[in-house]
Amino acid sequence: VQLQASGGGLVQPGGSLKLSCVVSGSIFSVNTMGWYRQGPGRQRESVAAITNTGSTNYADSVKGRFTISRDNTNNTVYLLMSSLKPEDTAVYYCTADLKRVAGGYVYRYWGQGTQVTVSS
Repeated sequence: VQLQASGGGLVQPGGSLKLSCVVSGSIFSVNTMGWYRQGPGRQRESVAAITNTGSTNYADSVKGRFTISRDNTNNTVYLLMSSLKPEDTAVYYCTADLKRVAGGYVYRYWGQGTQVTVSS
C-alpha cells in the first residue's frame, strides 16, 4: 500500500492551495482518510479527517478555511486550503485507515509528506 501526496508549494498569505493524496496497492476497503501537519519546531497535529460516508472534522485552527473531500472510486483524499496564513507552513501528511483483506484489521497508513510554505 502506498499513499502519494502532491500539491504542496510556496504560496503568499491569503492564497490557496489544494493537496491531493492517492492510495494505491492491494486494498479491501478504506475507512477514514485525513491530513496531519508538522510545522517547524512543532509537534505533528491533526488537521482534518473524513469518513467513508463523508462526515468531516477539522482542527479549530483551520475551520472555515480548509475543506477536506474524497473520491471513493479512486481512493483519493483532497485538502483545499484557503486564506492561508504563515502559521500554516508545515509538512502535510495524508493518512488512510484501511483493510487490506476482508475481515482483516484496520491499520493507519501514512503518506510521505508534502511541504507547504506560506510566505510573502
